[in-house]
Amino acid sequence: MCGIIGIVGSTDVTDRLVDGLKRLEYRGYDSSGIAVLDKGVLKRERAEGKIKALEAKLKETPLDGSIGIAHTRWATHGVPNENNAHPHFAGRVGVVHNGIIENFLEIRKKLGGKRTFTTQTDTEVIAHLVDLALDSGLSPIEAFKTSLKELHGAYALGLIINDNPGYIFAARAGSPLALGIGETEMYLGSDATALAQLSQKLVYLEEGDWAVITKDNYDIFDKDDKPVERPITIISGGPAMAEKGNYRHFMLKEIYEQPETIGRTLSNYISDFHRETNIPEGIDFKNLDRVIIVACGTAYYAGAVAKYWFEQIGGISVEVDIASEFRYRKPVLSQNSLFIAVSQSGETADTLAALRYCKASGLKTAALVNVMTSTMAREADIALPINAGPEIGVASTKAFTSQLTALAALALAAGRSRNTLSRDGEIRLSRSLIETPRLVTQTLELDSIIEAFAFDFSKAKSAFYLGRGPYVPLAFEGALKLKEISYIHAEGYAAGELKHGPIALIEDGTPVIVIAPYDNLYEKTISNMQEVSARGARILLITDAAGAKISEELADDLIIVPTCDGFVAPIIIAIVVQLLAYHTAVHLGTDVDQPRNLAKSVTVE
Repeated sequence: MCGIIGIVGSTDVTDRLVDGLKRLEYRGYDSSGIAVLDKGVLKRERAEGKIKALEAKLKETPLDGSIGIAHTRWATHGVPNENNAHPHFAGRVGVVHNGIIENFLEIRKKLGGKRTFTTQTDTEVIAHLVDLALDSGLSPIEAFKTSLKELHGAYALGLIINDNPGYIFAARAGSPLALGIGETEMYLGSDATALAQLSQKLVYLEEGDWAVITKDNYDIFDKDDKPVERPITIISGGPAMAEKGNYRHFMLKEIYEQPETIGRTLSNYISDFHRETNIPEGIDFKNLDRVIIVACGTAYYAGAVAKYWFEQIGGISVEVDIASEFRYRKPVLSQNSLFIAVSQSGETADTLAALRYCKASGLKTAALVNVMTSTMAREADIALPINAGPEIGVASTKAFTSQLTALAALALAAGRSRNTLSRDGEIRLSRSLIETPRLVTQTLELDSIIEAFAFDFSKAKSAFYLGRGPYVPLAFEGALKLKEISYIHAEGYAAGELKHGPIALIEDGTPVIVIAPYDNLYEKTISNMQEVSARGARILLITDAAGAKISEELADDLIIVPTCDGFVAPIIIAIVVQLLAYHTAVHLGTDVDQPRNLAKSVTVE
């Protein structure tokens, strides 16, 4: 998750670009950079580290220009140094980028005989594509539009071109981007926080949009290159409102941030350049005989999904426990075990106590947290970041999928270390993880469909979620989300357990959400679905295209998620259960961001 800001103005923009970067520094601080067009000529300055390092360089070598782009980076491709810092140049083109270009290696190979690459980043290919298109005789607008068609992945772009001093080109696919409207200039930013000091009139680009910005105008085109108009949003009410942007609640904003936050998590654990996992220093999976994952609430369900990954891919036994129970059963612990505490805040009292218990027992301990200055991060032997950024909504959304992403990568690392996963397998599954931000973006396009289901769903007094395999804990998580924010009673079950009691609760109209993408357990799950359907349940089936083809007529309602590798499917489907809970709660008029009786961080037992 990186920060982008751009200005097309009438006076020098450098100081304001730097000020914008400071407001975006929470999105990344590995390096930063700025590029301007000075009388039509591209110039830039970059620095490793925080923005104060860039400021120091700009004092020594000032940049002057009335149009510019700037970037603060969280490294995803290539080490965090000045050479890999944005903006990236190729010929006449300068570009800043947030997101992941999935096919950048293929583009590099395609352009290898024509172009020389000087960085390890995926971003550099964008500049080369546009510059090559300009070489072919295309106009700047056509060159930009044509080059976008070559890119696969999730991205937000700001681009300037030599000898075109009046324009910034922008595009959005899976990563947020907004335009700011001024009196005699226009602005571009990753979010409202960057633009709030410059303009109160914002235009949010929608998925697939691209735009051409001048100092007194802007033109927006959709993914089919057709001119479109997007509504102007007036930002008022101070910084908090600006941070919420054009979303009704922080929870919805955080759901929509997940293509970005998952990509940021991946940057810590997957090398996109080599399609391999980075085993955290201090963890030797090869000599472990057990992994113990302890957490509370949503984080516990992330650990429960990860149990399937570690055992099936890593070939290592996994125990997942609720933190509030762990110490009190006096668990039998092996010195060859790795203890992993999972907590968004890193301060959850029960989870922290469990970590201390295991550390005192001589186990190697790790903390998978969102706050790297937290108590768990400080006290564990190894601190594992999820990099999800601040999560304001009490019901965890983006932290959950970032926890899943990090744990999935750790499972791959375990498989490689223990030789239960081949190199080809690592490449395939790493690529599946790299594709996840784009797949999440596609899943978010189901929002209006899910909202329509939620209207009827909100009338229910009770609901059930069913799944098999890794979708069992996802069923638990779906039920928890619904309970947390809508206050509707809900339970998650392993589909095979229906006959052992829960089926007695099914009556006419009872909503049953069945999570069943097509896999080797699909037929068994559908059989269970038919059992509750025969007793009057209203079935909402969450599946993929292959599953829908077989069972479309058996469900009352259907949500078809993008087809993907089963390895990452739990991350994709998590988006659906989050949106279903959110829209149900909105229909009921509950306080979505601050549900009753709940707190963001539970710091007492």
